[in-house]
Amino acid sequence: MRTLNDIRSSFLSYFAKNGHEVVDSSPLVPRNDPTLMFANSGMVQFKNLFTGVETRDYTRATTAQKCVRAGGKHNDLDNVGYTARHHTFFEMMGNFSFGDYFKEQAIPFAWEMVTKELGINKDKLLVTVYHTDDEAADLWKKVAGLPDERIIRIATNDNFWMMGPTGPCGPCSEIFYDHGDHIWGGPPGSPEEDGDRFVEIWNLVFMQYEQFEDGTRRELEAQSIDTGMGIERVAALLQGTNDNYATDLMRYLIEASANATSTDPDGPGATHHRVIADHLRSTSFLLADGVMPSNDGRGYVLRRIMRRAMRHAHLLGAKDPLMHRLVPALVHQMGAAYPELGRAQPLIEETLKLEETRFKQTLERGLKLLDDEISGLGEGDALPGEAAFKLYDTYGFPLDLTQDALREKNLSVDTEGFDTAMAAQKAQARAAWSGTGEAADLAVWFDVADEQGATDFLGYDTETAEGQIAALVVDGALADKAAKGTDVQIALNQTPFYAESGGQVGDTGVIRTETGVAEVTDTRKSAGVFIHFAKVVEGEISKAQAAMLEVDHTRRTAIRANHSATHLLHEALREALGAHVAQRGSLNAEDRLRFDFSHAKALSPEKITQVERDVNRFIRQNTPVVTRIMTPDDARAIGAQALFGEKYGDEVRVVSMGMADTGKGANGNTYSIELCGGTHVKSTGDIGAFVLLGDSASSAGVRRIEALTGQPAMDYLRAQDMRLNEVALALKSQPVDAPARVKALLDDRKALANEVAQLRRELAMAGGPGQGETTEIRQINGTNFHGQVLSGISGKDLPALIDEHKTRIGSGVVLLIADTGGKAAVAAGVTDDLTGKVSAVDIVRAAVAELGGKGGGGRPDMAQGGGASAENAEAAIKAAETVLEG
Repeated sequence: MRTLNDIRSSFLSYFAKNGHEVVDSSPLVPRNDPTLMFANSGMVQFKNLFTGVETRDYTRATTAQKCVRAGGKHNDLDNVGYTARHHTFFEMMGNFSFGDYFKEQAIPFAWEMVTKELGINKDKLLVTVYHTDDEAADLWKKVAGLPDERIIRIATNDNFWMMGPTGPCGPCSEIFYDHGDHIWGGPPGSPEEDGDRFVEIWNLVFMQYEQFEDGTRRELEAQSIDTGMGIERVAALLQGTNDNYATDLMRYLIEASANATSTDPDGPGATHHRVIADHLRSTSFLLADGVMPSNDGRGYVLRRIMRRAMRHAHLLGAKDPLMHRLVPALVHQMGAAYPELGRAQPLIEETLKLEETRFKQTLERGLKLLDDEISGLGEGDALPGEAAFKLYDTYGFPLDLTQDALREKNLSVDTEGFDTAMAAQKAQARAAWSGTGEAADLAVWFDVADEQGATDFLGYDTETAEGQIAALVVDGALADKAAKGTDVQIALNQTPFYAESGGQVGDTGVIRTETGVAEVTDTRKSAGVFIHFAKVVEGEISKAQAAMLEVDHTRRTAIRANHSATHLLHEALREALGAHVAQRGSLNAEDRLRFDFSHAKALSPEKITQVERDVNRFIRQNTPVVTRIMTPDDARAIGAQALFGEKYGDEVRVVSMGMADTGKGANGNTYSIELCGGTHVKSTGDIGAFVLLGDSASSAGVRRIEALTGQPAMDYLRAQDMRLNEVALALKSQPVDAPARVKALLDDRKALANEVAQLRRELAMAGGPGQGETTEIRQINGTNFHGQVLSGISGKDLPALIDEHKTRIGSGVVLLIADTGGKAAVAAGVTDDLTGKVSAVDIVRAAVAELGGKGGGGRPDMAQGGGASAENAEAAIKAAETVLEG
């Protein structure tokens, strides 16, 4: 049996031996296309090559691309688990030509791969072509020997691909497999084409034309090829099934789910297992590529997938979190092809367990509400949109989860009503993901890169250098000169200025030419070009001028210290909290550092102390910071930490620091090893000192630490010391004794406050000055009643006084009103023998109404309230008496 792993390997090997560069899958989060939520095809990472904006050192490529379709335009979520072919995660095999070969080679490649390399029976295959593409039809006849009836011409846009309203476009040709007449369905183009008999396994896109705004087209000078073969569908047919979920990989995951829940993989819960198997892949790969669950954008799509899977686990009877227990099965199957999956395994398991634990707290309550709503529906009715929104807003049920639950009962939901309810509560509206806004400026820097090449970075070894101005950009357009007062973006052939990346801020400094000076306020990077954001402060600068480049040394030194400290901090957190800790973001600026990391709860004071102590221990160790260039595989082999979701080239820069018996490094004695392109100190001692300011929540499952290093750390400690000395001076004690002295004073204050409160209560009970007579007890309707106005008593003292008065009168009702400095505090008490006849709540509410207040509440035997003023206290007592009079 050809396994899915065998098919992937065969595909890549075939195209590699036919001159194609094997390119790793890009991360699921597109790096060069702000219009996409997730990578959903193999061509995404090559978009700039197809449009001509970018060039690489190869013209043929082949990939196995990770894809997710679960949000936006491409959304398969609703159908997953119920059909044979829908997935949220899938792999797209592809071969690509960037102006190299065209139809005359693409079609033979595809046919040979399918029929010879994979051994698929050619009698089971048919193809489609765009109805006017005679060239492709003739090639299929020539290469495959297909008769006309198995070359189907399609006139719709299904067989004509367009990148957008304008730009590259061209006809498509698809290869279909016929599973046989025992399965319902018709060939493409027929009324029964949506059936499962004929399945598309490969799509070839011939990028032949360029389309213009007026709808006209012309042939491209460099025609390209983009193909996509769904590996799951091919695996199914090679393994003798038409169901993707019956393939070796999916079956392995389904059986893992069944074993973990002690259920039959093919029994009544079969659909639940299919959903879990699919969603395990998409959630795990998204987490491995740096997406974290949240309430908007990509993170919300991930959370929707997670919660849909968790509901199906609940329906299988899983009492404890399930998904994280299945991750090892997925890593076993796919970890060799996608090593990032194994590297992220602790993070994936921790995040899945945390999300499922949280969601379980509301899942059962939400399902009960849904059942209650469903019980009131008749056949054919739809769940009201307001109810669906309540499930979303209160219980965290995404709409598609509610639809999924209703689908099993042949019911639907009023989606328009849901949308209306969502719009009405704007505070809960999800923000749609959008790009960075820099895409419009991208082309100009690719033009500069094509003309001048990428910028050589010299900043690892120097902070000053000579360079030549390669380009000037003013107001988004290339310029020859920039005069005094002009904001300008400057590209150079080489530079010591570090461009913002990896959490490290861009350098600042000065660029000087013979005719002018520009102050650099930031440095960024695009298309390999370092962009120096600057203002001309003297004279003018011109393209092609030689320039002296000076990085702000003091600022760079502080940034280096913070960046190196971040590496030590990352390792210290992993040591203190566990291997699930992974960097989720950072800021290495000149005045501080910020580090976001995956962890579910706040750090205890003991953990904070441990982390701070460990970082300072390795600073004092003062070991050299070593940087080396190596392959990603070699780096990982010695234990280097990589950022999840990052895509690395053939060579990476590895930064090592600290000595400890960790098993990492060439000799197993390196404390911190990370892949990093930033600038760092020469030795850890150059960091000076590290002060951890605090730990806070950044987002769900992500914590944030802020810290200081070097002189700012020393300044902070000195300021703290000065404040302690000021406190000690005020306390007339030594600084070392100040905490104990403060505690003693607080204890004394608390004791005195208790004494004062007790004296006030005694004064109130004794009827001292301003407290009125306490002995007056009136008989109203056979009930003892005592009402009293007090001063110098706080509202919190009233309940204790009420209890003392109740004890004194034995049976009756007590009302006390305290004048608390302009406002009134009210309390009423009723002895237990009378609570069946009169409620303290009624007494308080009657009194409060006279005092300019509203409401009041409590128990029948004790209630409290407040008023705007105690001025009408006597009227308030009279109102209480009226309640007793009936």
